[in-house]
Amino acid sequence: MLFAPPRDLDTTVFARIPDGFRTSGRRSEWVDIQRAGRPIDCFLEGPSFDREGFLYVVDVAFGRIFRISPDGKDVELVAEYDGEPNGLKIHKDGRIFVADFKQGILLLDPKTGEVSPFLTRDRLDCFKGVNDLVFASNGDLYFTDQGLTGLHDPSGRLYRYRADGRLEALVDTIPSPNGLVPDPAETTIFVNVTRANAVWRVPLLPDGRVIKVGTFIQLSGGSAGPDGLAIDQEGNLAVAHMGLGCVWLFSALGEPLYRIRSCRGLATTNVAYGGPEGRTLYMTEAESGCVLQCELPVPGRPMYSHM
Repeated sequence: MLFAPPRDLDTTVFARIPDGFRTSGRRSEWVDIQRAGRPIDCFLEGPSFDREGFLYVVDVAFGRIFRISPDGKDVELVAEYDGEPNGLKIHKDGRIFVADFKQGILLLDPKTGEVSPFLTRDRLDCFKGVNDLVFASNGDLYFTDQGLTGLHDPSGRLYRYRADGRLEALVDTIPSPNGLVPDPAETTIFVNVTRANAVWRVPLLPDGRVIKVGTFIQLSGGSAGPDGLAIDQEGNLAVAHMGLGCVWLFSALGEPLYRIRSCRGLATTNVAYGGPEGRTLYMTEAESGCVLQCELPVPGRPMYSHM
């Protein structure tokens, strides 16, 4: 099947981490390994809106979590701790869940900045390094356990932590699982597989078991691959392509609709829908420490935290 070429869309800067929070020259183990020691002053990920319209983002390189005002003008440091926060989602009861590469699934108290453990391992098996998380409408929590897996070691995992407390490894043969989102019917989980430069489809049976996992979208290029993932009300997928400086919008059939170009750097890491009508796509450009924005025709699908 031949697809029409995607239409290019431009972005503008919504917010920037202020100079006072920049950490130029600072080192961390994450920077030394993940960025080969190249100096950075922040590395943004995990955008997520609360009900008041404040946008939370994480700085995986230096263990920080920021809160940005609805107009993008004020940036507040909510937490700084010994961790590597990579993803963040807000439960409908107000709890803020953090996927921390170093410590597992954590809880953040936004009033005190305290970070506490929620789920740190699978029974006695330690996680490789959790990456991102998302809630289904019934409260089940899905998250990816990426570590340093890749085509050389396809052992990354997709987990489900049920609302009743059961933890299940649904797939354990993924070469670098990253962002994830359920389809509108919640019968399929889409997972960005970074090192394979692909988006996988993970179908779920009515009893929750997994069958017929396959590639939904095959990408190319970039210095890494697909990172964060979001979905709109028509089932279109917004895929942040790390290292290519864009976010792709694919139809529910996998057709390329838009290429949303970064107006800053190439490190487009993650995405979230927000704004008054839910039609604004916000994306983290990690290395410049900016959050970009672009208006789209279809609103994002409300996540569990807003239902």
